[in-house]
Amino acid sequence: MVHDQGRLVPTRGAVLLFGKQRELHFSDAWVQCGRFTGKDKSVIFDHIDIHESLPQSVESILLFLKKHAFRGADFSEYRRKDVWSIPLEIFREGIINALVHADYSQRGGPIRIAFFDDRIEIESPGILLPGITVEDMQEGVSRIRNHVIARVFRELNLIEQWGSGVRRIFSEAKKLGLPKPSIVEIGMRLRLSIPLEKINNVSEQVSEHVSEHVSEHVSEQVEFKAPRTTQSPTQSPTQSPTQSPTQSDTQNISNAVARIIEVIGENEYSAHDLRDLVGLRHRPTFRQNYLHPALKRGVIVQTIPDKPNSRLQKYRLTAKGLSMLAQNKST
Repeated sequence: MVHDQGRLVPTRGAVLLFGKQRELHFSDAWVQCGRFTGKDKSVIFDHIDIHESLPQSVESILLFLKKHAFRGADFSEYRRKDVWSIPLEIFREGIINALVHADYSQRGGPIRIAFFDDRIEIESPGILLPGITVEDMQEGVSRIRNHVIARVFRELNLIEQWGSGVRRIFSEAKKLGLPKPSIVEIGMRLRLSIPLEKINNVSEQVSEHVSEHVSEHVSEQVEFKAPRTTQSPTQSPTQSPTQSPTQSDTQNISNAVARIIEVIGENEYSAHDLRDLVGLRHRPTFRQNYLHPALKRGVIVQTIPDKPNSRLQKYRLTAKGLSMLAQNKST
């Protein structure tokens, strides 16, 4: 805040950072994200406009990129770790650098994030400040255009050290074995282009998304009913009626259901996450041999039973499942 004509008013940096109507003063202080089919801008597949505060925009942009990337899983550690087909840390640095150093006084175009099959481009208004070259930036030399924005991003731990962002982008790309990123001045704008390790084809992403969506929803529409308990013809009529049902179930439970009980533990997981945890890629096999039997045995239950088709649907152990889990741990 500063005093101006006897009044306390926000600085330009404060308006840019947190102003609710900042675009009245800085018309291009927003972010445009687009996913394009192929390697040019001839066909756009998806896009969003982000008008949030600059710090919040960082995560919103990353969410858009994740939406159009492939996600795998790494089980080499104790907990499941998501592995993305795009280097998120590199893009995080590039996004922050664009938001902090953009020339918001320019008119004619916002910050633009363009996701192509083979690369992602981050383009911001404003060329390099006088006396700074791309080579200088790679060595950690920095000149700050927007001091207030940079200071706030630093206090929010979005920036670790001034001048380290571009250097980290290039070093991380080299570490991952990616082609060298490029920084070029186009007109009065600066473009950072980051090549991708693998082609991210839109049609493959759509197929994966639709297949997953249909499989999840169709499978959840199956009504699971506990099987009737009937006495086995070979069961001894003198069998004790106080025999523990959990003990009997544990003896007869399949390895697949036992595995489901083990991986869920005291947590809640979606069907997709459970499939990753048991190490299966084929959805029908997972549902037929793991998920459906576990539901029929009553060892797991949906967390949102009244909305079986919910995208937020997860599974947890029932009291019966928890009892089996405890018994397995004790043996």
